[in-house]
Amino acid sequence: MNSAHDTETTQTTVTEDVIDLGIGHPGLSLLPVDLVGDSARAAFERGDPRMLQYGYEQGAGEFREALAGFLERTTGSPLAPADLFVSGGVSQALDLLSSLFTRPGDLVFVEEPTYFLSLRIFADHGLRVRSIPTDADGLDVDALTEALGEETPAFLYTIPVHQNPTGATMSEPRRRRLVELAEEHGFLVLADEVYQLLTYEGDAPGPFSRFIDTGRVCALGSFSKILAPGLRMGWISADGEILRRIVGSGFLDSGGGLAPVSSALLHAAVADGRLERHVAGLRAAYRARRDALVVALGAPPAGAPAGDAALLRVTAPQGGYFIWAELPEGTSAVEVLPRAREAGVGFVPGPRFSATESLSRYLRISFSYYDPERIAEGARRLLSVL
Repeated sequence: MNSAHDTETTQTTVTEDVIDLGIGHPGLSLLPVDLVGDSARAAFERGDPRMLQYGYEQGAGEFREALAGFLERTTGSPLAPADLFVSGGVSQALDLLSSLFTRPGDLVFVEEPTYFLSLRIFADHGLRVRSIPTDADGLDVDALTEALGEETPAFLYTIPVHQNPTGATMSEPRRRRLVELAEEHGFLVLADEVYQLLTYEGDAPGPFSRFIDTGRVCALGSFSKILAPGLRMGWISADGEILRRIVGSGFLDSGGGLAPVSSALLHAAVADGRLERHVAGLRAAYRARRDALVVALGAPPAGAPAGDAALLRVTAPQGGYFIWAELPEGTSAVEVLPRAREAGVGFVPGPRFSATESLSRYLRISFSYYDPERIAEGARRLLSVL
């Protein structure tokens, strides 16, 4: 099936008539053309031709130094430039790590539900997938412990903060227990933290990069959600042994660094504090968009227990891009979707996020792409269909 929801980066369903609340993109008005342009001009004014070369496999040293400083300032967790690898984004990082640390037929654990396009990547590598349940505090580590009593995966993939699609954040005790289990059983934890800096109430737990010295954690980050998806840039935080294996791969040996030009163009923005200011503006904008959706759906405020809205059971997230909603008993999101499209609104049905194609009563609604007025109108259209 080929649709706009087969990628978080296509926009084929964006029209004046349809408000597609399935789109997990930053809104066009939030893409900082001036910020990126100013940073790029600074790079070209330096006139250093090395940015047009193949590039150092791990990423330019001065860019990794700037990135480490940015991450320490924004997350409060120190990180050495030597612990960073500049990737082409999280999707590329997942593909690269799957290539290096698995073989076809290997087992991987994912959350239930999980980011649906990660399942496509794992399928490309011929991996077997087993789902581990989640709840309001993220990954259920008791269920994980039980599963580990039966079989051990090559890695576990988690979205530990403002999860896509549920919006849940893994609690600190569960994070520490997950790392302990990874050490005990010898599997990797791939922590997809693209929403780490998009917290709208309270503070997010510290990033998984705190645990890389165990040799069992790869913390994955991206500029797609905090700057611009089109840059195709992100990073992997991991210990030296893992990074040496990545850097020594044939792919990098042949092609060099993955983003030498992009990292050079972004260096000024990352190094001088302008990116922090932009992220602060994003948090305010996304908070307003989330609130518009919450109000329009009749949901309780962020952090409050889930309530029974008139037609949807909804929990407002404390960050990220998405609301995870539950339909009444006997209702299928897959069956509702065609009628919703006829009414000019879209969403992503729950089975797309399930490795077993369950979760038929659930749907993901995004508040990232449209302004508050369009979001509220989209919610009204959805409720009218229900």
